Amino acid sequence: MASSSVSSHSSGSWTAKQNKAFEQALATYDQDTPNRWRNVAQVVGGKTTEEVKRHYELLVQDINSIENGLVPFPNYNTNGRR
Repeated sequence: MASSSVSSHSSGSWTAKQNKAFEQALATYDQDTPNRWRNVAQVVGGKTTEEVKRHYELLVQDINSIENGLVPFPNYNTNGRR
């Protein structure tokens, strides 16, 4: 989930609970839903329509950066040693 980098750019901070509610609301209210952002903001709680819309836009930017290879993969230790 790209929420940590998204929340660092957003106005105000997003709690883990708000991020989870945001994800669930996006799954519930697709792009064709009337008043999508108002509905998402209502589910998230404590965020305005503009804040949830901006949070989504930053999430899309993060995803595009990852898909375009602009974010390096972490160097995971796969042999079990630290």
